[in-house]
Amino acid sequence: MMLRRPDRAFRGAVATALAILLTLPAAADTLSDALIEAYRNSPLLEQQRYLLRATDEDVAIAVSALRPVVNFQASYGKTATFSDFGGQLTSTSGSLSLVLEYTLADGGQRNLRIGAAKEAVLSARYGLIQTEQGVLLDAINAYLNLRLAARIVDVRESNVGLITQQLRAAQDRFEVGEVTRTDVAIAQSRLAASQSQLAASRGQVDVAREQYRLTVGRLPVGALQSPPTPPTLPPSVERAQALALQVHPLIAAAQYDITALTLLADARAADRRPSVGLQASAGRTRLNTDSVSIGVTGNIPIYTGGRLPALQRQAIAQAQASRSNLGQVSRTIVDGVGQAWAGLEVARAQITASRQGVRSAQLAFDGFREEAQLGARTTLDVLNSEQELLDARTSLITAETDAQFAVYNVLAAIGLLTTEHLGLSVERYDPTDYYNTVSNAPRAVPGARPSTQGNRLDSVLRRFGRN
Repeated sequence: MMLRRPDRAFRGAVATALAILLTLPAAADTLSDALIEAYRNSPLLEQQRYLLRATDEDVAIAVSALRPVVNFQASYGKTATFSDFGGQLTSTSGSLSLVLEYTLADGGQRNLRIGAAKEAVLSARYGLIQTEQGVLLDAINAYLNLRLAARIVDVRESNVGLITQQLRAAQDRFEVGEVTRTDVAIAQSRLAASQSQLAASRGQVDVAREQYRLTVGRLPVGALQSPPTPPTLPPSVERAQALALQVHPLIAAAQYDITALTLLADARAADRRPSVGLQASAGRTRLNTDSVSIGVTGNIPIYTGGRLPALQRQAIAQAQASRSNLGQVSRTIVDGVGQAWAGLEVARAQITASRQGVRSAQLAFDGFREEAQLGARTTLDVLNSEQELLDARTSLITAETDAQFAVYNVLAAIGLLTTEHLGLSVERYDPTDYYNTVSNAPRAVPGARPSTQGNRLDSVLRRFGRN
């Protein structure tokens, strides 16, 4: 059976469809798109994640203190002895040994340091959440500022068109003797000023685009879409402040700092307690003499020149300072929520007033323009009225933008401006993945191949309680 070749009409239809698809503009960015890209591309977030990993390693370092330390030691030496009669005696010595040191008891200071390190990790995780809030808020600000700049350009382009019409009307009336050349000059001057303002507004769009690229990680795609309905906020500022004290990441971070520093203070106290250690060694000398030794040593700090008490007092003071810091952080958060809420109320009030101002300015402009056609108003009256309308429109879109940002600013002040709370469709960073990998102090180092001896040593170490 022979296949029929597509006819010319069909091929033409396919070509037309492909051409249409290729010429379709890319989908414009939404606010969610900008936030997702900012979350994915933020170098600041990446930096904080690596710093959190470094904090995770503090747990591994503390855990390693619970395990024995095994060292391989080698020595070789040559000794020359000279006698008074000019003789010389030369001897050589050497040895190989394997030395194990293990702390059996230390007053609990190692476990206390492990607990402190774990609390510090939890504090750092909430610090990462706070960084996430800042990144998202900056992206929201950049998105809204770019939309505002573009909308102002639209308003100014419309204003240039209106003034151009007024200039033509003034020129027509001048030709019939209804106005003087001064009216025409006023309209020309106002048009030049409006064109200058339009050029400045377009330049502001370019600035806003670069700010968008800085915070989001790339230039915007298409004309930015209107932001979605803002998230729901608590019904009152008091409820918002109470919620912030419960959920804000800085509150949680400060609380974990208190616990961590308190445990460190207890560890400093444990440093002054007795400790017991095990030492064992096995070796061979150059003369093929084997030796094995094992012993237990005890250590009781009696006098350290005041160092250990000073370290303990220092740790206690740091723990007390962290408690005071929690109080200051709480006050700062309550104040931040109050200021953000006040900014939201001001922006909403400005929207109401600006809408009324636009309506009034529009009525005045329409009336002045009609009266000017009847000769009851001058060209300057119409141009002044149009400037008031432009100012009113600009004030309205600015107030609307301020109100949109204020909602997210309140959300950030409460501590809920996160990808999870906003419901963004993005794979979230899980800080527990790396922690679970390193918290038991594995021997593996990124880029290093485990050796057979290392694997055997791991098996031995597991017998000492490594899980």
